[in-house]
Amino acid sequence: MDRRPLGRSELVIEPLVLGGNVFGWTVDEQQGFDILDAYVEAGFTAIDTAEGYPNWVPGNPPGMSETIIGKWLKARGNRADVHIFTKVNSAKTPGGLKADSIREAIDASLKRLQTDYIDLYFSHWPDETTEHEETLGAYDPLVRSGKVRVIGASNYTTQMVKEANETAVIKSLPRYEVLQPRYNLYDRAEFDALRDLVIEDDIGTVVYYSLAAGFLTGKYRSKADFGKSPRGGGAEKYLDAKGEKILAALDKVAKANDATPAEVSLAWLVAQPGVTAPIASATSVEQVKSLAKGVRLKLSDEDVELLTAAGK
Repeated sequence: MDRRPLGRSELVIEPLVLGGNVFGWTVDEQQGFDILDAYVEAGFTAIDTAEGYPNWVPGNPPGMSETIIGKWLKARGNRADVHIFTKVNSAKTPGGLKADSIREAIDASLKRLQTDYIDLYFSHWPDETTEHEETLGAYDPLVRSGKVRVIGASNYTTQMVKEANETAVIKSLPRYEVLQPRYNLYDRAEFDALRDLVIEDDIGTVVYYSLAAGFLTGKYRSKADFGKSPRGGGAEKYLDAKGEKILAALDKVAKANDATPAEVSLAWLVAQPGVTAPIASATSVEQVKSLAKGVRLKLSDEDVELLTAAGK
């Protein structure tokens, strides 16, 4: 398989990251174990979660996704064989990236994950009340001590990344090696704005919302379809003229490649310059198999161009 380095870091992953946002939401603990087992059996290693997944579910204790993943890691005894990504400042709290907040958050995440290190630790959302120097300065001892191997930033603008990584150089602090922006066939602006920077500065990218909240699976074709899934509401905004054009292109390419729209959507992402890997979640073992097929699917240049044009 096409393994890819994450920026200039020591981390090398396959071109798929399993999204853990559904664990504790639409996926219970046993289903989560089955999905995680199927994922690693398919040859993948990178698992993405956050301190805030899925804290939006009423009654959930904090970090339920991390807790389920941690139980799985302990049960399987395979911590050295996988890459665990998690995040701090999921709640977008003022001061959420201050030194004290990071120190508290990392220890809580490590406890839930039942591990003593995180492979990739993201600033989940920017914190305008905290200087980059303080945030990177808080990460520095975590990296030096081995609690964190690599740091990244999610939902950061190009200017924020430039400022943070310039601070890292000036102050001899760790830089953001990996970014996590929103990117899919429909939502392109955030990553398009970052693309030149990540290529020029050799920064890895693992992109989220890869299937546009499920819209790019093709299962939402009318307003009546959105009530069929707990996650359907998040996809409703995509059903417009642009979305219908993308679905038509996906249907055409999927038919030509004996694939599903979701698989084609992931294959398009993997083919994009500057993208290391898409993040995608699954609620069944069958979906894991489909994700694996998608990132291994090689589209023709004509297919890529057709899909790219449909979403412009």
